[in-house]
Amino acid sequence: MSELILKGVIYMTSLLEKSINFGLGLFALSREKIEKVVEELVDRGEVAREDAQKMVKDLVKKGEEQKEELRKMIKDAVAETLGYMNVAKKEDIVTREEIKSIVREEVRKVLEEMQNTEK
Repeated sequence: MSELILKGVIYMTSLLEKSINFGLGLFALSREKIEKVVEELVDRGEVAREDAQKMVKDLVKKGEEQKEELRKMIKDAVAETLGYMNVAKKEDIVTREEIKSIVREEVRKVLEEMQNTEK
């Protein structure tokens, strides 16, 4: 059941991120599209040719920064939501090998105690 919830949260997070990317626009643009828009600005004389590459670089960098900031916000929101839902994290779950190791250790202790009481 919790795996199904986790898959749903992951799907919702992905959908939310895609929606926000689409809505905000700037950082959803590829470098090629940004270059095309800046080239059009140069052609219309609104941007000097020598400033064009810097403008492209700045816009791409700003877009990546915004995307990373959004990714962090979504990650924090999902973590907070999972905390409210009291869903176990991967690191909270004991693996089969860990259980076997714990059982072996406990059996070893019991056997040692039994041997010590027989003496």
